[in-house]
Amino acid sequence: MSGNLAKAYLELHEAMPNKGAGASLGAAKGRIAFQFNPNELTVKKAAKWNSEPARGSKKAAPPEFQGPEPGKLTLEMFFDATDTMDDSVVKAVKALFACCVPTDQSVGKSKPVPPLVVFHWGALDFFPSFITSVSAKYSLFTPEGTPVRATCTVDLQEMPSLTAKQNPTSGSLTARRTHVLLEGETLAAVAYAEYGDPAMWRPLAEANDIDDPHRLTPGRTVLLPSAEELLAG
Repeated sequence: MSGNLAKAYLELHEAMPNKGAGASLGAAKGRIAFQFNPNELTVKKAAKWNSEPARGSKKAAPPEFQGPEPGKLTLEMFFDATDTMDDSVVKAVKALFACCVPTDQSVGKSKPVPPLVVFHWGALDFFPSFITSVSAKYSLFTPEGTPVRATCTVDLQEMPSLTAKQNPTSGSLTARRTHVLLEGETLAAVAYAEYGDPAMWRPLAEANDIDDPHRLTPGRTVLLPSAEELLAG
């Protein structure tokens, strides 16, 4: 017996700018559903290596690993309104284009940013990303000139997780995992689930620069360093 058809969608999140560069996932702010599931996906992950010329030698110098590069995802979204002949295709394309401009909530703040997105489809759950480009090809129109069929190519790039702040006592504090806060979830509950001790919420709050643990935003990404690093801070 076959299961229910899983529908793909892009989940939109408010972007929370970091103190330095980048941004973290904020509260969910809707989704853009695929009218038809994609036929294929292109996912790319690369590593950065640096090679310096070996002076006075006939052989090349061994390369030095510089670090991983952000993952990239390219997908196509097909929209068709030939049954209804309405403007639903236009609205869907506009929603994708809006992912390339700052959100209304961020306009006027110190760092206006577009939303972050996460692609979901069945068992697939990709990295938090930002959309780098959207191209739309309209291929059918009503007599009035309204597009009723479009193929959109969407390019996404991974937004890497934060590295926590430097601590003069423990050195570099690095998150081994991250956790996205749910509605009504407390730091004590997160600390208990991760470290087996709800009292760890205090160093966890400090590591994440959380001033008021009683006012947490659902959808916020919390860094989860090791217990040893938290206690050493």
